[in-house]
Amino acid sequence: MSNNLTQFDHYLADDGPAALVVREHLMPVEGADGVFFPATYAASEDKTFKGGYNIDKFDDGANVTLVDSIGSQANRIEPLFKTGDYAALVPQIIIKAGDKEINLLDVGHRAGDAIVRYSSLQSELQAAFKALLGGNAAPLAKIAPTSLVFGVWDSRDTQAKAPRLIASTIRAYDVKSLTRSAQYWAGGSSAPVTVYDDEKVLGPIPEGKESKKETDARSNCGFTHVPATATHGGVIAGEKGIVRTATLALAALRLLKSSDGENGEATKNLRRYILGLALVAFTKLPGGYLRQGTILVGNGDSKFEEIAVNGKRTDATLTHETALKYAQAAAVAFGIKAEKEKREKAPVPFDVKAAKTAIETAKKKKSAATV
Repeated sequence: MSNNLTQFDHYLADDGPAALVVREHLMPVEGADGVFFPATYAASEDKTFKGGYNIDKFDDGANVTLVDSIGSQANRIEPLFKTGDYAALVPQIIIKAGDKEINLLDVGHRAGDAIVRYSSLQSELQAAFKALLGGNAAPLAKIAPTSLVFGVWDSRDTQAKAPRLIASTIRAYDVKSLTRSAQYWAGGSSAPVTVYDDEKVLGPIPEGKESKKETDARSNCGFTHVPATATHGGVIAGEKGIVRTATLALAALRLLKSSDGENGEATKNLRRYILGLALVAFTKLPGGYLRQGTILVGNGDSKFEEIAVNGKRTDATLTHETALKYAQAAAVAFGIKAEKEKREKAPVPFDVKAAKTAIETAKKKKSAATV
């Protein structure tokens, strides 16, 4: 185990690599010229962005499309730690709110999320965030270690922040945008015979002001034709294709400390533990399914490199299996088993009263601000 525990200490050394970087070329399962669907985003409040695909266009005609954001990629990777051997690496904290039970690993804002803040963990988490502000990351690592891997911001309380150690993004280059149209036929010659247009059954459409009201009501019930024209129809990537770029920021990881300072044994065990989790997540590529119409797979062209502080690039050969064994050894040294046993006895109750009180307080503050 000692060999497993020290084999990546060069990543934690002051003169170690700045980062690990993966560049993986992807393509739709249908082929390099297949249509796929990037994420869509709501319009900005000032309407400078009208909503839809996030496509940045340049003066030379080139463009870059955001297919899957850093936050989305993190939320796809993090639930890995709920399953199989990975579940033994981190506490499985379940928050019970009403009839729902939510694993902390599924919560969007991690340890900084409202559902955790207004639970029986609140005081302990607040203390952990305050310790983080003081330079001690160990208390948070014992409750929510993946918050140190994928980043967290306690934006509604202590303002403590931990940067993302893993940042993964998928972008497509020089895309051509398509539109699509569809028609839901309630009847007519191109669809099975129906009674929807038979006035003897549903009656005629009234005229005047009542016409739209009647038509809308029938539409809501599925009794009218509903056209959908020129909506987002996906994109086709250009020659530069689709690229997933992922970075593991070793330089940021080396800033984590425990209560015994920069070079103490507790700090070494903390850094090894978080490194182990990060290496497991980093070497376990997320599944190819992103959303309806978008399944992306590798095309055989990828690079995995260690990047030195001076910019020198060296091929990395770390396998996922090696990363998992290292993470298991590091978890034992950090004492995570005892933490898991302590925290997994029963679900953590959500504090409805505290949440409602916070909401009412926020309402009063807003009212006072507008007077």
